[in-house]
Amino acid sequence: MDIRTMIEAEEFEERVLEIRRVTKVVKGGKNLSFRALAVVGNRNGKVGIGIGNAREVPAAIRKAINTAKRNIINVPISNGTIPHDVVGRQDASKVILKPAAPGTGIIACAPVRAVVELAGIKNILTKSLGSNNAVNLAQATINGLKELKSVKEYAELRDISVAQLLHGSGEGR
Repeated sequence: MDIRTMIEAEEFEERVLEIRRVTKVVKGGKNLSFRALAVVGNRNGKVGIGIGNAREVPAAIRKAINTAKRNIINVPISNGTIPHDVVGRQDASKVILKPAAPGTGIIACAPVRAVVELAGIKNILTKSLGSNNAVNLAQATINGLKELKSVKEYAELRDISVAQLLHGSGEGR
């Protein structure tokens, strides 16, 4: 079973974040086309974003969704939130992602909200700094989520058990 059939087998939710008309100035005038930004996710730790350009809006959306499905990443989620603070950067945009207590909800702007919702995160605090370009904010969020490591991964890096990592060994206290 190859990766394409595995992705199609899972049910992904699709969301179009932005459709923008773009022009290319050429010798004979202006060429109009459309750019679409889409996010796909299964609300269970998998999310991806994609951009598509085409002469018609439906074709641009289709391209964006296909690109997003090819760029899916895994996001470690613990108790409905992220395991630790992280900062995602893309060009002039910066997004700070912080874990939140149960019941907080998603505190985020539209592009960041779409990405974390479709990733399956239920409680998170975010702050976007710098440019508020939707493409850069979505990409910065993905970059931040890529940097996350689960508690299990940190325990393996330190050669200790998860319980020791979470509760401390009692030394130095």
